[in-house]
Amino acid sequence: MSGGQPKINFDNYTSKEFDALKEAAFEVLECHRVLTQTGDNIVGELLPTAGTFYEYDHCPPGDIFDHESHCQYYYHAHREGEHGHFHIFMREKGMPKDCRPARQSEAEYLKKGEEKVCHLVAISMDSTGIPISLFTTNRWVTAESWYPAKDVLAMIERFEIGHAKPSWVVNRWITAMLRLFRPQIAEVLKLRDAAVAKWKKEHPGEDAFENRELDLPSMIDISIDDQIQAMLKEINRRGIMRAKMAMGRVKHPYPIARIKT
Repeated sequence: MSGGQPKINFDNYTSKEFDALKEAAFEVLECHRVLTQTGDNIVGELLPTAGTFYEYDHCPPGDIFDHESHCQYYYHAHREGEHGHFHIFMREKGMPKDCRPARQSEAEYLKKGEEKVCHLVAISMDSTGIPISLFTTNRWVTAESWYPAKDVLAMIERFEIGHAKPSWVVNRWITAMLRLFRPQIAEVLKLRDAAVAKWKKEHPGEDAFENRELDLPSMIDISIDDQIQAMLKEINRRGIMRAKMAMGRVKHPYPIARIKT
């Protein structure tokens, strides 16, 4: 498992691609702003308003699923060092037509569903409702079909939760986060594939996708503040002064609102 946030290189990002990152940044910040106006936060929007929040329970029950985009996510908790995390998926009907699963072993859970499902990435959250890292999972963890990194990235380009339930703000936030942190997602997926390939090489004849010791192949720390500061430097480098004036005052973009448990 790999940790630490890589330095972002924006050299290969076109103006259109970089504008998409900026739009995503504004969207993420706006979601935090409207919630903190009432002392709320991203995670608190999904937790039960009554009763107890138990480890491994999906929040909300039954997950969030968009029947138009075939995108899906849920929140749960069971790991140390975080409050919990979002698992984010795309189902087969929403995938680009040229996406194909990697060569992989058979598993009973792959035969149960009517369509294939791909785990895109997971977002770890701290106790104040702020994202702190991205990580990937092995196939057995999320009972998915395994797709190579390039196909997962193609799916992420299509990810969108377009309805309002159970929280319009969180649905918008999840969608924007996948765009804002696309550079890190690309890296964590590349590290995932490299980790699985390395395990296969070191354990010939064993099934890497079902190995219980290989649960989280890769992880990268993230920070909204750091991401925006890196973007500001790039904006300045490119001489986009108007955008710099709009974003330059963002240093601590959201008040802290601790999760109510």
